[in-house]
Parts: sequence; structure tokens; C-alpha cells
Amino acid sequence: MELQVSTRDSYGKALKEIGADSKIVVLDADLSSSTKTSVFAEAYRDRFINVGISEQNLFGIAAGLACSGKTVFASTFAVFVGKAWDILRIIAHDRLNVKVTVSHGGISNGPDGWSHHSIEDIAMMRALPNFTVVVPADSVEAESVVKVAAQNDGPWYIRLSKLEVPTINGIDYRFLPGKGNVLLDGSDVSIIACGAMVHAALGAAEILKGDGVRAMVINMASIKPIDVELVLRAARETGAVVTAEEGSVIGGLGGAVAEATSSYCPVTVERVGINDTFTQSGGRDLYGFYGLTAEGITEACRRVRKR
Repeated sequence: MELQVSTRDSYGKALKEIGADSKIVVLDADLSSSTKTSVFAEAYRDRFINVGISEQNLFGIAAGLACSGKTVFASTFAVFVGKAWDILRIIAHDRLNVKVTVSHGGISNGPDGWSHHSIEDIAMMRALPNFTVVVPADSVEAESVVKVAAQNDGPWYIRLSKLEVPTINGIDYRFLPGKGNVLLDGSDVSIIACGAMVHAALGAAEILKGDGVRAMVINMASIKPIDVELVLRAARETGAVVTAEEGSVIGGLGGAVAEATSSYCPVTVERVGINDTFTQSGGRDLYGFYGLTAEGITEACRRVRKR
């Protein structure tokens, strides 16, 4: 049986490990039990601040602490980031050492409905200059991302999920900003995915084997900077690309891949994600409803090959 762990759980574990560094400070907006910053709070109470239900204060205080030489991890739900957009712009402009690390990305907060589903956050954060934007695929990658972010100066946006997902990466895996990872080689179609959709992409590749189709599967956790070289390699070697993400198809991973291919290697691109609509309340069934499954990716691969 595959080990299934949510990426937010790995965040709590990683924070506790890097907390031995006295420069690390963690902030939360009254959601520490859900974001898992509570793990850090229990170990390093003097370097944890709960600002309450006040996202502008969350990022404003984070900016001030970063100006004081601290490495700041500031957490809330992904959907609440937009409440402090003007402050995030300042953090971006001044290249402040703030790691905006959010949980409940995408539709993983299912039963709470559309108001708590974050489908536009990747597009928003990609548009901010100087931000590194990352969506880890599993618990191992999430832990590595947090540790690498702590060692690199500047603003990061790390999007985590409530959803428990199978572990894909080995324990020796190390995340590199701006680099993707080829999980499967193939010559007929490329599937470029991030977050929870990476495991679904591997499932789609297995289904496609039955059609005699060899799919290349790429884990593209680094949304910005994206691994343009790898995207173009996939485009050239297979001639058809499918992207898969747990968010809007406008401006996210699919947009980044389409920008790269249209500029340097025009091929047909099919995007799997939320198709310019608000979502509805539900559980794990929502992933099937919106086609965020191995089967949904498989159908997209079949369409893109026909096109």
C-alpha cells in the first residue's frame, strides 16, 4: 500500500527541523492547527506569532521581521492570500525574505465550498515579479522545498494541500528551484503536472500504455521559474503536451507551459484544470467532477494527439 501524507503535514515537520536556526520566525493567522505551524509553535514558542484573523497584519508583520534580518514563514489558507495583495506586492518589490506558505490549495478544502477553494492563486503569484512559486507533488518534496526556501533569500510562494497524496519521491530527493523532474520517459505525448496531479499523471501514463501510447511524465513543482529547457525538450520529443494542475487553467502551470512552447517550439497543448468557473462544495468526488483524475488526463492526452 502506498504511503499517503498531505503536503501540509510535511510543512509542520520541516518547520520544526529548521527551527533550530534562531533566524527562523513563523507567523499564522489563527489557523495554525490546519496549516501545521502549530508543530513549530510547540517547539519554539518565542519565535511564533499568531496575528489572529488578520491577513494584512500577517504579511505586514512578516515584511517588518524580514527587514530586521529574519527568515519568515507566514501561513494561512491559499484562498486568503488575496486579502493582503498590496502588501505582497511590496514584499515582491523589495525582495523581502518572506516565505508565503499556504495550505488548502486548490479544491482540497472540498466541503467548505467555492469561497474556500483557491483556484486563482498560482496565476496571481506568478504575476508578481521576484516571487518563486512552488507546488510540491508529495510530502517528501514539500519537506525539501521548505528547507531549500529557508536557505535561499527572497520571497517564495509555497502552495500546500489538505489532500493526502501518495509518496512519489525517494528519501534522497532534493528540490531545485527552476528545475522539473522526468518521472517517466515517453515519445508519444508529454504530461506536465504539479501538486496532487502528478500522481494522477502517472496513473494516466499507465492507462495510456493500454493504447500503445508512451507518455513522458514530468513533475513541474517549480512553476516560477519554470524549467523552460525541459518543457521544450518534452515538446520537441513528443510533439504534444498536456498540463495538469489543481487550479484555473488560466495563468497557472498550463499558462506557463503554453507561453514557453508558443515562444520557442509551437506544439499542441491541452490544459487539464478548472476551466474558468467557480467550483462547488463536495468531497473527493470533486476531483472526478472537474476531471482532475488519471482518467481526465488520459482523455486530454487522446484529444491532444488527435489534434
